[in-house]
Amino acid sequence: MRTTYYLFVDTVWSRPQKAPRQTLTLERIVAEAVALLDDEGVGRLTMRRLAERLDTGSTTLYWHVKTKDDVLDLALDAVFGDVRLPDRRPDGGWHEPVRALIKGWRAALLRHPWSATILDRPLMGPNALERTEFLYETLAAAGFATPKAAAYSLSNYVMGSVIMQVTLQDRDREDTGAFLRERAGRYPALAEHGLGFSPGPASDPFAEWDATFDEGLGYLLAGMEQARRT
Repeated sequence: MRTTYYLFVDTVWSRPQKAPRQTLTLERIVAEAVALLDDEGVGRLTMRRLAERLDTGSTTLYWHVKTKDDVLDLALDAVFGDVRLPDRRPDGGWHEPVRALIKGWRAALLRHPWSATILDRPLMGPNALERTEFLYETLAAAGFATPKAAAYSLSNYVMGSVIMQVTLQDRDREDTGAFLRERAGRYPALAEHGLGFSPGPASDPFAEWDATFDEGLGYLLAGMEQARRT
């Protein structure tokens, strides 16, 4: 007789939510955690510091969340909650809603740059799952035989681009173009087309990042459409 073992993963999502204690609610904890992360980054988040910002004791905070990892999971899922779910096309078209979802996802992550540093966490919160469900459903309805592979291509593209932008945008203030032009004999393609991103106009300093992302997304969607038809 074959025995099957099931692994239970203990996360903030698998545990029942506790009732509010005093005036502190889970929603307030998450909102303050996001604000702290926006202000100071992941490195400054501690349970003690979060409790101080909430003007409460650590014991009360621990009533709702067990660990700092719980807080990070909740905060990251709150970022996904900022991504508006697109309207479904009555004609079944998939390009427009998928493009809107992916661009909205990128914009939400960039509004909270710290989120790029914890995208290796399991995205199992209700907001992340709802948007992933929308993506899978849309791709499946469009006729993709393996919507997971198509969804992975899109999610990896948006996450990779956000991580690169957050990591490099400060460093890109340096003139990498001049460095490459001086070595055009060895790297002619890079000298001509550039490696990093130069700041755009003062009113929109990251215009080049946006344009490059949109162009790359267009290539990806066009390739997916061709594969879908074969």
